[in-house]
Amino acid sequence: MKILIIGPSWVGDSVMAQTLYKRLKDEQPNSIIETLSPKWSLPLMERMPEVSRAIVSPYLHGDIQFVSRYKFGKKLKESHYDRAIILTNSFKSALIPFFADIPIRTGWLGEMRYGLLNDIRILKRQSNSLMVEKFAALSVQKENYSLENLSFPCLKIDLENQKEQLKKLNINLDLPCLAICPGAEFGPSKRWPEKYFSEVAKNYVRKGWNVFCFGSKNDSDTGKKIEVLNDLHQENKFINLIGMTSLVDAIDLLAHCESVVTNDSGLMHVAAAVKTPLVALYGPSSPEYTPPLLDKKIILRKAEGYEKIRIGDDIEGYHHSLVSIEPEEVMRALEEL
Repeated sequence: MKILIIGPSWVGDSVMAQTLYKRLKDEQPNSIIETLSPKWSLPLMERMPEVSRAIVSPYLHGDIQFVSRYKFGKKLKESHYDRAIILTNSFKSALIPFFADIPIRTGWLGEMRYGLLNDIRILKRQSNSLMVEKFAALSVQKENYSLENLSFPCLKIDLENQKEQLKKLNINLDLPCLAICPGAEFGPSKRWPEKYFSEVAKNYVRKGWNVFCFGSKNDSDTGKKIEVLNDLHQENKFINLIGMTSLVDAIDLLAHCESVVTNDSGLMHVAAAVKTPLVALYGPSSPEYTPPLLDKKIILRKAEGYEKIRIGDDIEGYHHSLVSIEPEEVMRALEEL
């Protein structure tokens, strides 16, 4: 069976989708899985042995381009897919498999996609299902998609690249490494304050650890603030890598670390998928929906702070539930790990 997956647009969702790919391979070991994914995600797909090929989606998040999707779908028809699985809910994401005349087109109902989908799935536990369970529920098998029946994401690690990156950064390999991931989408309301990250980093530098700071270019200002606080920019054991590493380099370097402190973010899911123990900090998002998928983790969240909003009420834009998590609590959690 040849399967086309219409993949998610976000890093964390793309990592969690590997659970579906693993499930498909368990069901039909000879199946061929190809993904239609954003360009940025191609290196990530290469770290998933279940994926045979990743095709670049020419469409940005939010693009419709009906005629272009029609032509693109007709071109994909030449690949003779047996089944398509659409992981997103939008109307436009279901157009290409429909135009490609893929016989079985599986997905959630979403934006009134009757006709575009001919294998519509409805979760029995819609209200409290994890995101990873929702992905797994789109597999060929329609049952047993609860978490206890699933395999967690597990990204391949390139040890040669890891060695090369550590050498390039002139890292003392005799010292343990802590990673901090201070970024998150949707602004500061999902971020632990920079001054708190800086306190944890300074504490571990003083203990003789290397501390890596990871993030995308969008997090550059955050990284600079963390550097300036506590004079971390003067410490050679603090390495600010925000905006300076590719996604695959971040994968390999996170795998080298002993532990990670992270917001609810794409890098949290990457760290979990390379099995690095982590402390995850949640504010106005829910670990009941998108938790880090590994056993060795500690999730810190002030229960009274859970609100389904992405606007912080703190003067700097932070959410009060994250501000109320003190650095000492995080460092105790790291010691427990």
